[in-house]
Amino acid sequence: MSDGSMTIDAAIVPAAAAKRALPAHGSRRTYSAYALVTPAAALMLVMLLGPLAGVIALSFTDYQLGAPHFSWIGLANYQDLFADRVFWTALRNTLTYVVVVVPGAVIAGLAIALLIQSGTSLRSLYRTIYFLPVMATLIAMAVVWEFMLHPQFGLVNGLLRGAGLPAFAWLQDRSTALYALCAIGIWQAVGFNMVLFLAGLVSIPKQLYEAAEIDGASSGWARFRLVTWPMLGPVTTFVVVISGIRSFQVFDTVHVLTKGGPSKSTEVLIHTMYTEGFEFFRSGYAAAITVVFLVFVLLLTLIKSRLADRGVHYT
Repeated sequence: MSDGSMTIDAAIVPAAAAKRALPAHGSRRTYSAYALVTPAAALMLVMLLGPLAGVIALSFTDYQLGAPHFSWIGLANYQDLFADRVFWTALRNTLTYVVVVVPGAVIAGLAIALLIQSGTSLRSLYRTIYFLPVMATLIAMAVVWEFMLHPQFGLVNGLLRGAGLPAFAWLQDRSTALYALCAIGIWQAVGFNMVLFLAGLVSIPKQLYEAAEIDGASSGWARFRLVTWPMLGPVTTFVVVISGIRSFQVFDTVHVLTKGGPSKSTEVLIHTMYTEGFEFFRSGYAAAITVVFLVFVLLLTLIKSRLADRGVHYT
């Protein structure tokens, strides 16, 4: 009996010792994980969170670019901002740009993706052609558009005159300047949206179309309404949010083509931020505009996360 109890004790002691050793092994794994994460976390702190905190702190000061000293002024920059007519004009123009460009770019991108996917030949060529505006330098393309929209010898007005229609001073008229920039924004964003929609279309199982056709969905519109559009739900959500964020960031075409004119009719938030910070050197005021801009982008990001959490997925 004593030999049996000794055997049992001999089996229990190593097991208990191993159980006591687990926390130390787990802590070593935890330390290793923290060590591996630390470089990325430090890089994020230096490149993202640090500058963001600096911009927010700067928005509470009267700092001017190059000045040796500054003072803390609290919410004075935000009070001046919300009382500034130029800011509200820029915000209204930015929202108008987003409202026009996002639906236009999404619908056009989806339509082109459907046309390319339904074709049988030259798909790669068409994808390349429509994706070229995304790869091209937008500033260089803006200069090309400036010549195309020229009121005297521009290609667009030349085509209108050839068709017997009146010509317009697209970028010099308050009633058309912003919408001309919207058209350029749609042209530039269509290729990127097309690629995303093509990826979504390729992932749709062919069996769903066959089942829909057996159930009586014989027309192309019926198959699109019953199969294609519901299956593109996650892709469409992503495209809409990304297009909205990119539209809020419009700057290049405004700075090159109109510089906010005529009469502030194309002034947008980022151009106002650039003007205040690098032309008038009001860095604290420009930082306040930056914070407002980041709030809008954050809201769009939260909307995307909320829609994604609702599980718009199909199997």
